[in-house]
Amino acid sequence: MAPVFGGLEAEYCQYATSRYAVLPVPYDQTSTWLRGAEKGPDAILEASAHMELYDLETDSEPYRAGIFTDAPLICKDSPDLLFEKVLARANRLLDDGKFLITLGGNHCVPIGSSKACCERVQGPVSVLQIDAHSDMRESYEGNAYNHACAMARMKEWARPVGVGIRSMDISELENIRQARIFTAAYIHRTPGWIQEVVDALDENVYLTIDLDGLDPSIMPATGTPEPGGLLWYPTLDLLAAVIQQKNLIGFDIVELCPGENTFPSHFLAAKLVYKIIALQESKGK
Repeated sequence: MAPVFGGLEAEYCQYATSRYAVLPVPYDQTSTWLRGAEKGPDAILEASAHMELYDLETDSEPYRAGIFTDAPLICKDSPDLLFEKVLARANRLLDDGKFLITLGGNHCVPIGSSKACCERVQGPVSVLQIDAHSDMRESYEGNAYNHACAMARMKEWARPVGVGIRSMDISELENIRQARIFTAAYIHRTPGWIQEVVDALDENVYLTIDLDGLDPSIMPATGTPEPGGLLWYPTLDLLAAVIQQKNLIGFDIVELCPGENTFPSHFLAAKLVYKIIALQESKGK
């Protein structure tokens, strides 16, 4: 049997009664350094079964809202075709009123889910990107939907706000000028950066988290690690501020690259998913 997020009892993971839908997309056709991100969704789901389901900070049991785990979307095609398949699956889940959580795979996976979520809301939309890399190439290795182009595509339907960026190619500069970027160095030197990020966002926010945005000291299991990333509590503080002050319309977590003895990274990613659900459920309380 495929793993269910949180290892939930049947009562709390039925499609009809669940508020949240987790879409695993084990895709890693375009990774450019360490391979293995296709194993990320399963690793997150398996680790999630070992979480305590009571959330201490929010004094809540978020799973009671219902968290459905969809069948994995398996695709061996090019990333442009993956985009179409993810878009179609995401739209089916959104049509049924689900709050969409996408698990990758590499960062080309949520281009489709981002578009589906952003097109559902009225008014301006921002994409909040937590990432080590800007991912603003117009095309890479001959495909405009490569993981290195994720934010270049998402900016076509939402306004990007990047957090933790600390690596990019000079060819991305023009696209970077069309986004608001809070580099890792800026964050390190600037008290009050979290509210600056929140103020830079539109009312509606789609959240995309590339796990290499976190520091390798707490998240070593990524395919393209970079020093100087975000730590656990500043990340949660940012997410809490965004969710309380804005309208979160969906999110993804991508680029977990499981390896030997990397279980703590798997658990961190699973816990991060659950923390975001907890923050969303406790909004306004």
